[in-house]
Order: sequence, then C-alpha cells, then structure tokens
Amino acid sequence: MEKVSTSARLEARLPADIHALLKRAAEIEGRSLTDFVVTAARQAACRTIEETEIIRLSVEDQRHIAEAILHPPQPAPALRRAFKRRRELFGSV
Repeated sequence: MEKVSTSARLEARLPADIHALLKRAAEIEGRSLTDFVVTAARQAACRTIEETEIIRLSVEDQRHIAEAILHPPQPAPALRRAFKRRRELFGSV
C-alpha cells in the first residue's frame, strides 16, 4: 500500500528584513516560524475567500431586496409569452 502524505511543502524566498520580522513575531507568540507563517497564511486565505463569497448589503439594499420579494413587479410581456410557450411545449407543471 502507498502511504498518502497529509502535508505539502511550500517554499518561499523572502527578503532578509521580512524573514527577521516574521521570526521576531513568531518568537513573541512563542511559536515556531513555520507555525506562525502557516497560521497567518491560513487566516489571510480564509479572509480573502470569505470576502469574495459573502455578499454584504447596506440596510437600504436589504430593504430593496425584501420589498422586491414581498411585492414583485408584474411580469413583462416577454416573460408572459415565454411562460405561455413553455406551457404549450411541456404542459402545465
């Protein structure tokens, strides 16, 4: 049986001042440089993904959406024709 690795390797070249900064921050928190960098990178990645997947609306925008859901506009003539055509083709569902 093949053993499946549960970790992956990431290498990066850093300017010496950035390396020193990261190392100092890790020491302050009492963690290894690897642990510090992995944790920080994971938090940044999660934050970036969250910012793109979650839609944030102002209170006014929320009201507009709620109003449209509660009181939708009348269907346009083209939409009525499309529904009529669908019924003709597929029957009522």
